[in-house]
Amino acid sequence: MAKPLSLTPIGQVHSARTAPIDDDWGGIVARIVLDSDRFGPEALAGLDGFSHVHVIFLFHLVRAEKIETGARHPRGNRAWPRVGIFAQRGRNRPNRLGLTTCRIVAVLGTELAVAGLDAIDGTPVLDLKPAMSGFDRPDPLAEPDWAREIMADYWREGG
Repeated sequence: MAKPLSLTPIGQVHSARTAPIDDDWGGIVARIVLDSDRFGPEALAGLDGFSHVHVIFLFHLVRAEKIETGARHPRGNRAWPRVGIFAQRGRNRPNRLGLTTCRIVAVLGTELAVAGLDAIDGTPVLDLKPAMSGFDRPDPLAEPDWAREIMADYWREGG
């Protein structure tokens, strides 16, 4: 069926957060440092005109035997329904891809400082895309109660 792909990270996350825990990501400011062999400051030119950026990254510490392809209880919590891996945002995904919309704090040469990136120090960054109202759905989102519950402490400050 599908042929494997090969991706090369564009940079790496530098953060005080070194452990992939589930909550307390609020207040974390991380730096994304571009690969200086491939990119100069012009790669980030104009990004400072946006308030937010989508960061696509690799959950690089997830071992192959931990990958989920079917249904499970999010975070192993049996109080929440068993749902398919594509109906949740856990890190044990088939391609181990993460996506977070972050607030841009600063653009400094080949470094991007962001707030609200739930990726740990050393995480490979695969791509950056500015958040744009024309691309990002303006419609209200619908989500089940368990999805709101799982996020109750996710962005709490304390990480």
